[in-house]
Amino acid sequence: MAYRKKLVEVALPLNIINSESDSDKKRTHYHPSTVHFWWARRPLAACRAMIFASLVDDPSSWPEIFPNEQSQEKERRRLFSILEELVQWKNTYNEAVLFKAQREIAISIARNRGEKPPEDPESIKRYISEHAPALVDPFCGRGVIPLEAQRLGLKAYASDLNPVAVLITKALIEIPPKFAGKPPVNPEAREKKTLLEKEWRGAEGLAEDVRYYGRWMRDEAERRIGHLYPKVKVTEEMAKNRPYLKPYVGHELTVIAWLWARTVPSPNPALKGTPVPLARSFWLSKNKGKEAYVYPVIDKENNTYRFEVRVGKPEDFDPSKGTIIQKKGGRCLISGEPISFDYLREQGKAGRMGARLMAIVAEGSRGRIYLSPDEEHENIADQAEPNWKPEYDLPNNPRDFKTPNYGMKTFASLLTNRQLVALTTFCDLVKEAREKVLEDARSAGTLPDDDRPLDSEGMGPRAYADAIATYLAFTISKLADRGSTLSSWDVGYSKIRNTFNRQALPVAVYKK
Repeated sequence: MAYRKKLVEVALPLNIINSESDSDKKRTHYHPSTVHFWWARRPLAACRAMIFASLVDDPSSWPEIFPNEQSQEKERRRLFSILEELVQWKNTYNEAVLFKAQREIAISIARNRGEKPPEDPESIKRYISEHAPALVDPFCGRGVIPLEAQRLGLKAYASDLNPVAVLITKALIEIPPKFAGKPPVNPEAREKKTLLEKEWRGAEGLAEDVRYYGRWMRDEAERRIGHLYPKVKVTEEMAKNRPYLKPYVGHELTVIAWLWARTVPSPNPALKGTPVPLARSFWLSKNKGKEAYVYPVIDKENNTYRFEVRVGKPEDFDPSKGTIIQKKGGRCLISGEPISFDYLREQGKAGRMGARLMAIVAEGSRGRIYLSPDEEHENIADQAEPNWKPEYDLPNNPRDFKTPNYGMKTFASLLTNRQLVALTTFCDLVKEAREKVLEDARSAGTLPDDDRPLDSEGMGPRAYADAIATYLAFTISKLADRGSTLSSWDVGYSKIRNTFNRQALPVAVYKK
């Protein structure tokens, strides 16, 4: 059989593929990347385009059908129009657009086999599955390439050396098809007539259960450890000289983050070991019209200081000048004396690094509300007592793992006690949620009578409970990524950065 050139070997509509690939990085909802963080993020649009163009013949490969350049170019433009629709995010789940692409793949396969392609969608899917070459990706990362191959109807085989990547891929391309079209099993959905009569397509039922049992975990965690995460009650005193707080007087606001600064004893002998803060910047928000910053009020007579949150553009203070100077070390907030990195590392290894609350970020009706530190909140944070700590050594990699240089040598040392309490509570709740799913799935009676677990190719209630627990466990992993002492505050987006903001573990201002 003569080799036929594929579309990818001749030409592609690169402008729209590049544009959609660039936009792909900004997707924050309903995107596979939100399942779990992974470094090597491949754009869905580029992967989908390459797989399609690798399976569809270029018109020049069929001179008996397209005898001249004009007819070939006309056909190529028609294929481009399909590809341009296919790569758009809004068409990710558009069955009509996907059918057009699958039909073209089937036509190319049929031509090479000397057959007539099927016409109806289901027959085309079966035809592609039976006759298209399988896609094999031995280093799949988070599984975007096999996911897009699946979307176009191909059989896909994928794996990776990293077990985290393997689990993410299973969650994207292996688990959903097992329970496709199944209704949710949670009691709320089974009791509501509107949900009971709904046609559950694809993984909609699975997603509904993940949401339901995720809410249950959240509510149960609040019941168990909510006292460690108090709300902020806005008083008349707090609102004095702060007009933006007036509408909230008497209201309790949910705290988004408690922002803390690491501290070390001042090297100045006259300060007698007073802990001074280490902060690269005192900015809280740089957004135009919503500027906020921490103002250190220094009492040199008593060698003390306190933090005060102010809003608006600063006039006689530069919040960008913190007490940590890039590549030079730091400075004592009270005396101004330089603090070398060697001194900071020495104090860290000696266990003399502490923390002090700088600001509280709460949720307002129209955005973030920045408040000055509250002593009660600081005391509550110190009350947390975890019943388990991950006392495992961090990798010995001085280039990327900087924390051991400052005495933080274990995973536990990267987390506060309150963070550990939260993480262990949620981990326990995943197990409990799995048991609830198992019980509800058996009661629902909508799954096969199969008692095998998920890792044994099960399709019944036990496997379904394993699947829901897998997705819930991913949320705990994401919580840990944004809930460590290395999570800093992003002043541009007004949110917490994740721990792995880059492929390294630096030492940062943190939140509890």
